[in-house]
Amino acid sequence: MRSVKAIFKKQLKDTYKNMVVLIQFFLFPVVAWIMTELVARPDEYMPDTMFVTMMASIFAGMGLIPLVASIIAEDRERKSLRFLVMAGVKPGAYLLGVGGVIFAVGILPALAFAFIGRFEGQEFYFFFALIMSAVAGSILLGATIGILSKNQQAASGLALPAAMVLGFGPMIAPFNERIDQVFHFIYTHQFATAAEGSLSWQPFAIMWANVGVLLVVFIFAYAAKGLRS
Repeated sequence: MRSVKAIFKKQLKDTYKNMVVLIQFFLFPVVAWIMTELVARPDEYMPDTMFVTMMASIFAGMGLIPLVASIIAEDRERKSLRFLVMAGVKPGAYLLGVGGVIFAVGILPALAFAFIGRFEGQEFYFFFALIMSAVAGSILLGATIGILSKNQQAASGLALPAAMVLGFGPMIAPFNERIDQVFHFIYTHQFATAAEGSLSWQPFAIMWANVGVLLVVFIFAYAAKGLRS
């Protein structure tokens, strides 16, 4: 537990000092608010939540993966991860320390999206739970990519294509049946479709199945690559 607190505090300080990271967290809600107020709400034929769900999907899917991958890859590049593994820090503790900061900071834009979309009652909690589930999936995927990358440059090269596919894939899926069938089992697609549909807990089963698989992959990657940093 001490190692989790130490890593969490270190990552919190690093995140607070990095204005680029903080701006990235709030850029997507700002764009969603502008597009909602200037385009969606004045148009009676356009759903008010269209740009909210679109930008929330891009934020949770595309925005976080390269960010987390870069953070983890930096620890590998600087040999910090190697020292942590040698000190006996378990993958769960490391993930909670680093990923916990991103997850906690991610609550703020998630709430912003929910308020911009003017969700109320059960819809508010449903939307918030959906986006935070997607955030959890992206943190784990980004962490896995970061662990498997030798440095930040390599992490960016792997994370960006993955992020673009997961971020924009759900937007293309409705127009192509084959793509829709493939993306049906991806957490970002479940978020994008469930956020604009009726209240149902079925999407959470698929989203958290994604999280479970990614967690197992991260644990194995941490064990395999941690001492090779």
